[in-house]
Amino acid sequence: MPHGVFYMSEQGEGQPSTRYKRVLLKISGEALMGDQGYGLHPPTVNRIADEVKSVHDLGVEICMVIGGGNIFRGLQGSAQGMERTTADYMGMLATVMNALAMQSALEAKGVFTRVISAIPMDQVCEPYIRRRAVRHLEKGRVCIFAAGTGNPYFTTDTAATLRANEMACEAIFKGTRVDGVYDKDPEKHADAIRYQRISYDDVLAQHLGVMDASAIALARDNNLPIIVFSLDEPGGFRGILSGKGTYTTVGG
Repeated sequence: MPHGVFYMSEQGEGQPSTRYKRVLLKISGEALMGDQGYGLHPPTVNRIADEVKSVHDLGVEICMVIGGGNIFRGLQGSAQGMERTTADYMGMLATVMNALAMQSALEAKGVFTRVISAIPMDQVCEPYIRRRAVRHLEKGRVCIFAAGTGNPYFTTDTAATLRANEMACEAIFKGTRVDGVYDKDPEKHADAIRYQRISYDDVLAQHLGVMDASAIALARDNNLPIIVFSLDEPGGFRGILSGKGTYTTVGG
């Protein structure tokens, strides 16, 4: 199915139809730390798991990529004198920890989940094999892709766009602290204007910081829409899938 084409899924009686059949949710590691300055905040992890479950209950197939910035960020480690490749691998391991935490929260709610790592670590999660991951999605399991691409110098934004394309997702949902893409920081400027829709090229030209440049370019080259919404708005993720809510679409 071409990227950007809405799919009206055939749900059971009483179930609302959804705009997409298979999506990837990208969230930052910082989203899991709540009001803390570091680490994991279990109530926040549970709240996000509730949001994912509510969409999963609609019959939507869900992939996830979670950053690791709440535990370790490779670029910051590199800036403090650590060798860049080592710092990036440490950041990848942080994403595995976050993925396992989200898996635990989802499975406690009855959602079958698989953590799939680009760095093999068989004792705690599965290695990345594309066909196996697709089969998990077809069986209704949530797949959390961890350890980025398995390579240094690539961000989890790029990993999310790569996996979304490999899994034939119809959109990337980027959960942030604000309800879309603005012309300037809405937390600092009261007159900031939210875009309802903006092109990939304009995001790059205006340095709007939706995702890093490599991720935006990869999405553009494959016509994969990026939907930016607020992860702090209860029911926001499900609402957008049902055709409601406030968000910005980054597209062609």
